[in-house]
Amino acid sequence: MKTDVEIAQEAKMLPITEIATMLGISDDHLEMYGKYKAKISLDLLKENSAKKDGKLVLVTAINPTPAGEGKTTTNVGLSMALNKLGKKAITTLREPSLGPCFGIKGGAAGGGYAQVVPMEDINLHFTGDFHAITSAHNLLAAMVDNHLQQGNPLGIDPKRVVWKRVVDMNDRALRNIVIGMGKKADGVMRESGFDITVASEIMAILCLATSLTDLKERLGRMVVGYTFKNEPVTAKELNAVGAMSLLLKDAIKPNLVQTIENTPAIIHGGPFANIAHGCNSVLATKTALKIADYVITEAGFGADLGAEKFLDIKCRAANLAPDAIVLVATVRALKMNGGVPKNELGPENLDALGKGIVNLEQHIENMQKYGVPMCVAINKFPTDTDAELKLIEDRCKALNVEVVLSDVFANGGDGGIDMAKKVIELCEMPANFAPIYDENDSIEGKINTIAKEIYRADGVEFTAEAKKQIKTLTDLGYDKMPICVAKTQYSFSDDEKLLGAPKNFNITVREIRLSAGAGFLVALTGAIMTMPGLPKVPAAEGMDISEDGTIVGLS
Repeated sequence: MKTDVEIAQEAKMLPITEIATMLGISDDHLEMYGKYKAKISLDLLKENSAKKDGKLVLVTAINPTPAGEGKTTTNVGLSMALNKLGKKAITTLREPSLGPCFGIKGGAAGGGYAQVVPMEDINLHFTGDFHAITSAHNLLAAMVDNHLQQGNPLGIDPKRVVWKRVVDMNDRALRNIVIGMGKKADGVMRESGFDITVASEIMAILCLATSLTDLKERLGRMVVGYTFKNEPVTAKELNAVGAMSLLLKDAIKPNLVQTIENTPAIIHGGPFANIAHGCNSVLATKTALKIADYVITEAGFGADLGAEKFLDIKCRAANLAPDAIVLVATVRALKMNGGVPKNELGPENLDALGKGIVNLEQHIENMQKYGVPMCVAINKFPTDTDAELKLIEDRCKALNVEVVLSDVFANGGDGGIDMAKKVIELCEMPANFAPIYDENDSIEGKINTIAKEIYRADGVEFTAEAKKQIKTLTDLGYDKMPICVAKTQYSFSDDEKLLGAPKNFNITVREIRLSAGAGFLVALTGAIMTMPGLPKVPAAEGMDISEDGTIVGLS
């Protein structure tokens, strides 16, 4: 089979104005970025605010493994299949980060014959949104250090500045740095560091904001540090909000592209699914709901991270209620959860599949707790056997959940027809969506609920530092916020080596970080880092472009 980039390059794209016409979007609401990309004016959502929303479908997955689950591929394929059935569908996705793209994970535009295009543009600079976020974030960082240099009238404690700098690249050497070295005029010397751009609170804010006004209010609430008197200092107090908003004036607008079968796709925002909520923007989702019958969206990593945050953070903040959930799994990944090494996943192994399927079962039970109709989609591989597929089907039926096969990677929309029909059925069923916890509960209470109900931990252990931070945040009135747990994506636990559905463990919370602008608290567990590093052989080493513009090695 051809590579993803070869398939994408052969796609017969339509001018983006034709894609917009399918959705009833006039040229007045488009800002063109070449022939095949455009930004959608925020006025479109305002003018359609009275229209009834379409159906909202969340695509999530089991815990990711190197074997792959194909969540984005399934998302894109489902939207194409719905269009083949005569439904007006839109896929809404996050924008890929350059860091993973040049590192090890690759891009985030789907795969095979279920991709969004122009794939090369989407995976690279796209419409410049990430650069705008990087610039706005670093402008605030520069203004913090300039404030310290120019007399520090707010009394910021240089040792308690929490606002780092960001860059959209995997670069471990920047995790811990010292700035302000040199002469007195070169700034106040202090320890600092870099995060990857997708971990910026500004990224999370962009994806939760409901308007430009809301964006500015959220930016103003961001805490950059604390004074010598232990009082929080915000971006608003530094008079940085107006300038940051200028840099974000275009980035806040959703991006319109298409799939390789010319199904509309809105791709906007890209918050880190560990340290933030890992969903595309609220504005993208709300806009899509006003102009389509079905909106297919997804959340980063497995359902224990992405779906939980989508349902408990994004839906709560944006007053959204999903009509259906599709939980993606593969035979290969479930066998890996059952202890089979990656290089031995091809041959039939019902014993390992039986052991690993507990991972899928726990995700099913977790999603059922939210009161939303759901199904399991098996992302088909050529090595899957009838006996393996039947085992998954039987175990799912025992949990009263239906299973469909998805073959969109190899066959595009045609490979997702059964899945699309099932989703249409699910969306007509009654949904009684409710978040898993009450945001007015204590910080410890909310974290314990997530740990026990979703991860199935026995309990939560808080370090002395975390306990101190919880008290401070509670005293400052920041305790009535949703919780964003930062933990490994590979396990229900905070230990990435514990696959399947581990039991008899505790979650250890080592730090609580405030994202006052985004409107949530981040509970850090395990060894989660906000600046990844490159692997021994980065994907970048295999990339190139020829004289005629042909790109190779991008996936």
